[in-house]
Amino acid sequence: MRRLKWVFCSSLLLVTLLWLFAEPGLVDTRGFFNWRSLAVQLSGLLAMTCMGLAMLLALRPRWLEQRLDGLDKMYRLHKWLGIGALVISVMHWLAAKGPKWAVGWGWLERPQKGPGAAQQSLEAFFTSQRGNAESLGEWAFYAMVILLALALIKRIPYRLFYQTHRVMAVTYVVLVAHSLVLLKFSYWSTPIGWLTGALLAVGTWVAVISLLRRIGDQRQIPGQITGLHYYPEVKSLEVQTRVPAWPGHKPGQFAFVTSDSREGFHPYTIASDWRPDNPQITFVVKALGDHTRTLPEQLKVGQPVTVEGPYGCFTFEDLRPRQIWIGGGIGVTPFVARLKHLAAHPGEDQHVDFFHSTSEVDEQALARLADDVDDTNVRMHLLISARDGYLTAERIRALVPDWREASIWFCGPAGFGETLRRDFAALGFPVHRHFHQEMFDMR
Repeated sequence: MRRLKWVFCSSLLLVTLLWLFAEPGLVDTRGFFNWRSLAVQLSGLLAMTCMGLAMLLALRPRWLEQRLDGLDKMYRLHKWLGIGALVISVMHWLAAKGPKWAVGWGWLERPQKGPGAAQQSLEAFFTSQRGNAESLGEWAFYAMVILLALALIKRIPYRLFYQTHRVMAVTYVVLVAHSLVLLKFSYWSTPIGWLTGALLAVGTWVAVISLLRRIGDQRQIPGQITGLHYYPEVKSLEVQTRVPAWPGHKPGQFAFVTSDSREGFHPYTIASDWRPDNPQITFVVKALGDHTRTLPEQLKVGQPVTVEGPYGCFTFEDLRPRQIWIGGGIGVTPFVARLKHLAAHPGEDQHVDFFHSTSEVDEQALARLADDVDDTNVRMHLLISARDGYLTAERIRALVPDWREASIWFCGPAGFGETLRRDFAALGFPVHRHFHQEMFDMR
């Protein structure tokens, strides 16, 4: 999280500093409308920076995944950038529209315009298009606010989110045209102009790819469902899929799976080890939303699916002598994959304490989990909430005395993970280096 915050804040700070460099006469600025003009320019630059970076992350670039610690973290940053774009865009809109309203209400006096300076042909063309650009930008702003609200409100069905989120690419292109015309012309010959131009170009390129439905297409592989098993007590569906051209994956990674093109892709953690001689991938899907609740009725053996990936850096790779695994509810899935991998590669066994905390009980699912544990040297700690109470950091430390020498791998409810993280951090545990949390939340 620290890395994400650093990227988010440093990006906005860099743009602000470059803008200050492009405005050397800022200290001599006088008058409300002059300051208002500067506020409009800066807020517009910051808003388009957030949008451009969000567009880049939407492309799911592989070269950024390791640098940002996984696609799940990239999507968290993508969400922050969307919220930042929304907030700053509202400020930009108020800075542009507010003074005009105040003039109309008689609260401010419209400034007198002096004779304009001589303009080059391109600058003159942009000046002549200001009215059109302002109108287009205003309507695109309204559309963007609605689309961002649809993306952020989780009660809205995923299908509607998926279909409307792609429309955002069109809105972004309109805002690019708005920015090209209304950005102060002198900026284009400075570093802030070069950076803005690059971001607008990249964002437009991603928008075109999105509209053509080409995002992630090079990592999309056809597969077929070979087995289905439903665990009613935990409302989870195990889906076995044969994907012959799959490049392989590491335990803990996930993939996007599309079974209905209208619904779009959904991310699922892989619950199986990879064996090239038997190209099967197993997913375990919890009924958490409108789509996942209907999968037991919708999916059929023999049905074609598209699998994209693998993604994620929650891969249990570190040099610490001990690991502590914590799986909350359906968050047990990546640990199942790791258990199967350790059973097939006994030389990689580590000293592992595996805590699985659950409020729902399915005896068949727990028996299969116990069998997976028995094939390894992993020490299992099963806590059923109604019987054993809730898992706490204090209980973990009591059962693992040398916890300071371990790395912690958590997958489960975000609030649960954050509570554990804060508790361990309060005792000096280096959580930024050794507390790994899968942020499996794409909205």
